[in-house]
Amino acid sequence: MNLNKKNSNISKVADKNVATGTFLETSIESGFLVMTYQNEFDTPKVLEKAIDNSFIQFHFCLKGTTQFCFNNNTYTLDIPEENSLLLYNPQRDLPIHMIVQPNTWVVSVLISIKKFHALFSHEANYITFLNDDNKLKKYYKDGFISPSMAIVLNQIINYNLNSNLRELYCKAKVYELLSLYFNRGEEANVEQCPFLADESNVIKIKQAKDIIIKRMAEPPTLAELATEIDISLKKLKEGFKQIYGTTVYGFLFDYKMEVARKLLESGTNNVNEVGLKVGYSTASHFIAAFKKQYGTTPKKYIQSLN
Repeated sequence: MNLNKKNSNISKVADKNVATGTFLETSIESGFLVMTYQNEFDTPKVLEKAIDNSFIQFHFCLKGTTQFCFNNNTYTLDIPEENSLLLYNPQRDLPIHMIVQPNTWVVSVLISIKKFHALFSHEANYITFLNDDNKLKKYYKDGFISPSMAIVLNQIINYNLNSNLRELYCKAKVYELLSLYFNRGEEANVEQCPFLADESNVIKIKQAKDIIIKRMAEPPTLAELATEIDISLKKLKEGFKQIYGTTVYGFLFDYKMEVARKLLESGTNNVNEVGLKVGYSTASHFIAAFKKQYGTTPKKYIQSLN
């Protein structure tokens, strides 16, 4: 999608008098880096970085809201919670100027087009902006963050292991993130999906997501959920998969495991208590689920933190 098609959705920057923040940058390799920022303050923060036109930019808003400013900060484009923004303009530099709202978490990945082609050369016809017809055109794409992507983004932003291993860890996670990003295909494109073109259906599916998160310990059945949001069971299943890239219970499982991981890291609950909080009546079922998701038991995960 061309950025010019979205000009009706951007507005002039209202407030330029906000404090400056600083990305936490991790170099993956030459021409490839990941940057994170957590605004835990009560005021917006501005993040800036000079980026030349040889880079593709991926911006992920995991929590809260951020705005990307264009054209010498004349316009902004919102990146809402659980949304991403891909930017590439081979014709001009596109420096980063982001206004990060309070209680907002952002992860940005910058990769040179040369490096990117090397990673995805066999998929050039699948990835739209790598096609020969588009390779010299500016490119813009927004999209949802899937539950599996959210897990990886949380792992990147909450890294708390040995600082000497951060580069290696982030490299693995960013490769995983890009694989998940492009594995979604085009199923979430409104232009190709009549279901997503109906805004009322999108609102209902988001309501379904909020309901299962709120009641994750005792979630409703799919039939009960469909009735509660006033949509057919078929549309619930199809719509949820189109928007979030997974099934309702697949999303819920990923979410519960992420909550469990954070609770274990906090040290405020033991394994049994964490399992109960996320909806497992027995410790053995919770341990099996956690191991399926992360490849290790809760106990060993806690030990690895120490």
